[in-house]
Amino acid sequence: MARILLVEDDAEIRRALIHALTDLGHSVTTAGEGMRGLHLALQTAPDLVVLDLGLPDVEGGDVLRMLRSVSQVPVIVATARDQETAIVDALDRGADDYLSKPFGAAQLDARIRAVLRRSAGGRGDAGQPLVVGGLRIDPAAREVLLDDAPVELTAREFDLLSYLASRAGTVVTKRELINEVWRQPYSGTDKTVDVHLSWLRRKLGESAREPRFLHTVRGIGVKFAAHADPPPR
Repeated sequence: MARILLVEDDAEIRRALIHALTDLGHSVTTAGEGMRGLHLALQTAPDLVVLDLGLPDVEGGDVLRMLRSVSQVPVIVATARDQETAIVDALDRGADDYLSKPFGAAQLDARIRAVLRRSAGGRGDAGQPLVVGGLRIDPAAREVLLDDAPVELTAREFDLLSYLASRAGTVVTKRELINEVWRQPYSGTDKTVDVHLSWLRRKLGESAREPRFLHTVRGIGVKFAAHADPPPR
């Protein structure tokens, strides 16, 4: 059972999710406004926050930014906004996952369990540092250095980079990344992997057109290869 804080202004959706998540074994606290949700997040210390973006008092993205300044509680953004810019912005502000409305309670429950599993697993996953082409990945400290400079990554970005680096030289499919990094079934339409790869590339100082480590293999997936020529397009 997880202690969930649901920040959602639609009373009907709020009631339906309270009922469904409670039936699934979770304890649910709710707020219909952003500042109330922020207050409850700090006061009750939930295991995870489900956050809508379209809130009546404060934009959900601003709530997320304020929350991230004081807490690392896992956050799933659940909203009707499905544009890539909205997804990127939410992830950039510190969201651990993004779910577009409408969605079923079973899907939300799966996302909750996956995020909590990754959060818990990351804290205890120790290993030897991996050094490849100027990039140093330390699983025990969960730290990344690029040319001796620290790279600030979210927990999910670190997990994604670590997984790709552990498979260096191998083309990894999006299906595999969703299954192994996100621990979720692959739908074929989810942009989660693309968004995280784009954000990770920016932090590594590269792009899909000019890769240094993350090389796109069109129609298949991505390959981690330091100082290698980009795969054929």
